[in-house]
Amino acid sequence: MKRKHIIGIFIYRISLALLTRSIFQPDEFFQSLEVAHNVVFGYGKLTWEWQPSVAIRSIVYPTLYVPAYWILRVTGLDSTALLVYAPKVLSGAIAALTDIWVCELARQVLGERHVTATGFLSLTSFFHGMSLTRSMSNSLETSLTIIALSYHPWSISRLSDGQWSRKSLFFAALTCTVRPTAAITWVFLYSVLLWRLRHDLCAAGRVFFQVAYIGLSITTLLYYADSAFYGRLVFTPLNFMRTNLSSISLIYGRNLWHYYFTQAIPILCASSLPLVVKGLYLGTRDPHHSTNSRKPKSSKSMPHSLKILAGTVLWTIAVYSLSGHKEWRFIHPMLPILHIFAAKALVESSKSNSTEKQASAQGDFSRFIRAAPKSYLTLLLLQLPVILYCIAYRSSPQVSVMGYLRSLSRNSSVVRSIGFLMPCHSTPWQSHLHNPQLDHPGRLWAIGCEPPLQGQDVDEYKDQTDIFYESPLEYLKTRFPPDVDLTFPPSSYPSSPPGLPEKLIIGDGDTYVEESEKWKHEWPEYLVMFGHLLDSPGIREYLTKTMWYKVVWRAGYGFDEESNRSGGVFVLKAPLHHRPLYPTSDGNPKAHQNCAWDSIHNHERLTGHSH
Repeated sequence: MKRKHIIGIFIYRISLALLTRSIFQPDEFFQSLEVAHNVVFGYGKLTWEWQPSVAIRSIVYPTLYVPAYWILRVTGLDSTALLVYAPKVLSGAIAALTDIWVCELARQVLGERHVTATGFLSLTSFFHGMSLTRSMSNSLETSLTIIALSYHPWSISRLSDGQWSRKSLFFAALTCTVRPTAAITWVFLYSVLLWRLRHDLCAAGRVFFQVAYIGLSITTLLYYADSAFYGRLVFTPLNFMRTNLSSISLIYGRNLWHYYFTQAIPILCASSLPLVVKGLYLGTRDPHHSTNSRKPKSSKSMPHSLKILAGTVLWTIAVYSLSGHKEWRFIHPMLPILHIFAAKALVESSKSNSTEKQASAQGDFSRFIRAAPKSYLTLLLLQLPVILYCIAYRSSPQVSVMGYLRSLSRNSSVVRSIGFLMPCHSTPWQSHLHNPQLDHPGRLWAIGCEPPLQGQDVDEYKDQTDIFYESPLEYLKTRFPPDVDLTFPPSSYPSSPPGLPEKLIIGDGDTYVEESEKWKHEWPEYLVMFGHLLDSPGIREYLTKTMWYKVVWRAGYGFDEESNRSGGVFVLKAPLHHRPLYPTSDGNPKAHQNCAWDSIHNHERLTGHSH
């Protein structure tokens, strides 16, 4: 690939990353940026997975963002917008590796004439656009997987050159440190490789030795790095597998066995799905899959490489389907492979085979566009506006609200406390807020959703979010004081401690708390919630008329697939002084009704603008 193309891909992916101002999954903050922020600045939310008593996450992936935060800290630039944008640049650069190396893999298994089509499919991919540039471990897993596949010994000549297989194993091992479940893919690929080498015991022995040596070396480094982070000897891949194979993962959702085949793959492939299906048919039907205009550099090509890739996808998804909890992003590393099959179908469908050969050989993108079927190109290009909507607008208030709250610390006096009455992990945390004054326990809190780590029945277990949304008004009346304390003291027990849902941690000791004493709040200076909650029966009236909170900020488009996260995001501020009283005819004081506030409130409901 030419240098100008590589530079263009990096610019494209970094631009998408910088344009991203929405939230797709909480993990893009709480399993990466929050941890790195905590390492560098000493504060930031560590969820239950990062508690030493649980320790199911490796520090490897968050470590990538540590240098960026450290540079901002030592240069004093951490108070600027670079705190948010610097990690985005890194995420965009990591995403670009997928586009670059999937083209190299296409060159290895299909030939030069398929490279342009593969790159085009990757760059216009809806799911890549929505997810690949985010700071999620699945994004790095996808890039590392495709790099490792590019170095995989698809030909006899590569197998005889141990450097290629060592590089493949190195990147495959790194992938497994980021996501231990990535081992599922590589168990299949190296089992197939060893089977093909069953008649060459020396070559098989070399491969087996390399797998053992590189795997043990990376595992040892991982063991010491994680043990240093957690302050005790710990092997996170084992903890990860043990926890996720238990019923705990089902608390985050349960799906049917065919979920990946009937829902996830269509969503990942989007408008390229017809090409993927056709490419899989062509690639697995024809044993002589490559119709290259130029033969591979090695005259002895490893046979059936497309069939091996198809088997890799089928095997990986089938094994993932055994788990009750499933998510689209878990099979994201398979998407670049599917793009290779789609590229085969796209090239085979070109109206001018000779033109396509010439265009691909010369890397002429314009000729590729002219040769490819316009109907397919239109379908692929239609994904671009959808990508822009998803990264820039969908669920963006959940991120922009943190920018507003952060601005309060710069534009006014100390923000004393903030509470989030939202489903857990609906917004970023200190990686965007960056306010050490709120690091005190109980000053910055959100409704929790700790899983049943003590062996509770998953089907009967209810976390704090479940209980809150069963009856929000009752929760506010029973777990908050009857009046707002204008000194805004920290809440004593706003949510369960991560990893220890039945304990209240005080100082260096553990104190057990009765169920009735859990989740005791003080009214914070600022409340953040979704419009769906604010419009729930009695909530708006109770907060604005009884507690005298006032809407000071709102944003949103009112749409989200989850009802509890719909209606936009609102920030309410507590009154600056107590509600005035005036004497009634019977001599008893009565709260004065603030007619001016009622007028403003009614105006906001009609116009959608806050004052």
